[in-house]
Amino acid sequence: MYDPHYLANENPVAVSLTLPLRAEQYDSPVLFPFFDGLIPEGWLLNIAETNWKLDPRDRMGLLMACCKDCIGAVSVISLETDTK
Repeated sequence: MYDPHYLANENPVAVSLTLPLRAEQYDSPVLFPFFDGLIPEGWLLNIAETNWKLDPRDRMGLLMACCKDCIGAVSVISLETDTK
């Protein structure tokens, strides 16, 4: 879901063609490719899996553990996090 303040900007830009601008939450049984691409690979992924004891097949768990503070305009937060 895009932040309402971001959507209120004069010229908001979608982060991906597959995630067009909208106020509603996105739902999918699989991780959207845009977010899957944020997960580290190779040796960095191995370190994350070992340190946090994560299942390499749990893409959402990897995303939440490794990508909370992404470079750029994207933030990955849980639904339980108070964003106000």
